[in-house]
Amino acid sequence: MNESGIQWVVGVDAGGTRTRARLAEAASGRVLGEGAGGPGNALSVAPDALVRHLVDALRGAAPSGGAVAAVVGGFAGGGPGGGRERALLALTAALSEAGLRAGHVEVRGDADVAFAAGRGAPADGLVLIAGTGAAGARVVDRRAVSAVDGDGWLLGDAGSGFWLGREALRAVLRGLDGRGPWTALAGPVGELCGGLSKEHVVRYAYAAEPVRLASLSPVVVEVAGAGDVVASGLLDRAAEELDSTVRALKPRFGEPLVTTGGLLGPDGPLLGRLAARVADLGLVPDPVPDGLGGAVALARVAWGAGPAAGA
Repeated sequence: MNESGIQWVVGVDAGGTRTRARLAEAASGRVLGEGAGGPGNALSVAPDALVRHLVDALRGAAPSGGAVAAVVGGFAGGGPGGGRERALLALTAALSEAGLRAGHVEVRGDADVAFAAGRGAPADGLVLIAGTGAAGARVVDRRAVSAVDGDGWLLGDAGSGFWLGREALRAVLRGLDGRGPWTALAGPVGELCGGLSKEHVVRYAYAAEPVRLASLSPVVVEVAGAGDVVASGLLDRAAEELDSTVRALKPRFGEPLVTTGGLLGPDGPLLGRLAARVADLGLVPDPVPDGLGGAVALARVAWGAGPAAGA
């Protein structure tokens, strides 16, 4: 609460690439400040780094600290289980370090806040996330109750940025040894890997954290846009994987489908492909840039602004 007595809320969207925080008026939702920090995956980011990234974001949003009515944080890796507990510990510590006193603190999974960012802050429907990773969920009464994929780079995340990057390297390798057609992906991949040979490509793939292959997904989009058949085929396959994720959630005709992430947010390169595939289900993707607005909407609901808090 500030000197005029107006209540404040804070929403946090902690994703695999960055963490964002937003300070808003509880009653109106008017944005008062925003801040950003480093990666916020509750399972893969070290606890001390997670706190530090949250503090950076919170201080950017509310540099003067103070009392807030409610804080809701949506965390990648923050679903039921160990991730939620780690996220709550980190968020509580970060609020204290940032000088923020909260009447209510709540941790949600990234699917919850992404869905709540949809038009009218919907309570029930489907959410599909495709960025570095990929996952879908059914949301009931503003909580994800079932999930499909989100199984990480080794076992799943089909159709994600990592998936596209890995498939791009595979396509180049197949072209190099004659198992598949040549692709224009070879040029940028060769530059990235320090040389266009199987040895260079394989060495690059195994030299660091696998998830970094997600950085290749914009290359696939660019090469596909220039007319490369192999790259375009990879985008089609990614969209097919994401369509399968939606169908596994047993969609109801015409229900809300909120999409987000670098591949499915507004102007996302897979958005049109996905829309064409789910049209027979009566689904029309509602793309949102991230879950930050949804985190604020859920914080306003927690405060008591009502079910249409994010509208």
